[in-house]
Amino acid sequence: MVLDTLPTVSFLTSLGTVYLVKQKFQAILIDIPNHRSSHTQPTPRGGGVGSILGFAITSLIYGYYQHSLTDVFWWWAILMPLAIIGICDDRWSIPSTWRYLVQLISATIAVLHFSPFPQPWLESWGSFGYILAIVFTIVGMTAIINFYNFMDGLDGLVGSVSAIQLGFIAIYTHQPFLWLLVGGIIGFLYWNWAPAKIFMGDAGSTFIGAAISIALLNQPEHTVHNWAAFVITLPILADAIYTLCRRAIARENIFQAHRSHIFQRLQQSGLSHSTVSTIYVGITIVFALLIGNYDDIGAICCGISAISLIAISELYLQKSPSFDRV
Repeated sequence: MVLDTLPTVSFLTSLGTVYLVKQKFQAILIDIPNHRSSHTQPTPRGGGVGSILGFAITSLIYGYYQHSLTDVFWWWAILMPLAIIGICDDRWSIPSTWRYLVQLISATIAVLHFSPFPQPWLESWGSFGYILAIVFTIVGMTAIINFYNFMDGLDGLVGSVSAIQLGFIAIYTHQPFLWLLVGGIIGFLYWNWAPAKIFMGDAGSTFIGAAISIALLNQPEHTVHNWAAFVITLPILADAIYTLCRRAIARENIFQAHRSHIFQRLQQSGLSHSTVSTIYVGITIVFALLIGNYDDIGAICCGISAISLIAISELYLQKSPSFDRV
C-alpha cells in the first residue's frame, strides 16, 4: 500500500517544491529572453529541482521497502553529479567543458555498472568490440542528456513527452520504480504547461535525459527488445539529430545556441506553445502504442514515421507564410 502511494507523494513534493522555487528564488534564477528564446517575458528557471526532490525522497522509501537500497544508490551515484552541476549551471552558468566532463563521468559509471547497450554487430570483434560498445554507449548517453537539454525550449514539451516515455519504459521493461519520477515530472508540469510560470532549467532536462538513458540500460539484454524500447525516445532525438545534421551541412556552428529545431520553427510559424507540445505528446503516445503492441515491427514503423514527420514538417514550414526563415 505504501509503494502504491509513492508516485502521488513524488507529485505533491514536486508541486510544492516548484512553487517554493518560483516564489523564493525567482530573483536569482531568472531567464531573460533573448533573440533565440521562444518566450517573451522574464521567467524563473530551476523548476526541475521539484522533480529531482520528489524522485529522491520517494526512491529512498521505495528502496527501503523493496530491500533494494543498493540499486537506488547506483541510480543516484549516476544522477546526483548531474543534478548538482545542473543546479549550479542554472544559477551561475557553468562552462560547457565542465558540464560535459560531469556527464562523461556519470555515463561511465552507468555503463560500467549496467553494462553497455546491446550492439551485436561488434560481437565478432571480441574484446575490442566490447570496448567499442562501452565507448559508443558512453558517448550515446551524453548525447541523449544534451539532446533532452537542447529540446527544452518550449512550454511543457520535454516534461510532458518524457513523462510519457518514462511511463512507457516502466511498463515495457518492467521497471515500476520509474513511476516515481513520472509523478515528480507531472508535479512540475502543473507550473510549466503553457503559459509557463517556471522553466525546467538544465538541472531538470539533463537529469531526465540521464534517467531515461539509465532506464534503457537497466533491463535484461535482449537486443530486439532493447532497441524497440530505445525507439520511444525518437520524438525528442529525431528532432535534435536532424537539426544537428541540418546545421552541420549548412556549415553552421553546431555548438552555438540557436532556434532552428523543428519545434522552435513550428512555434515561429504561428503555432502556439501548447499546440506544438500537444503534437509531440500525440506522436509519443502513438509511438508507445505501436511499440507496446507490435514490438520490433512497431519500432520499425515508428522509425519510418519519424523520418516522414520530419519531411512533412519541412514542407509545412516552407509553405507557411508566417515562418521566420532568418
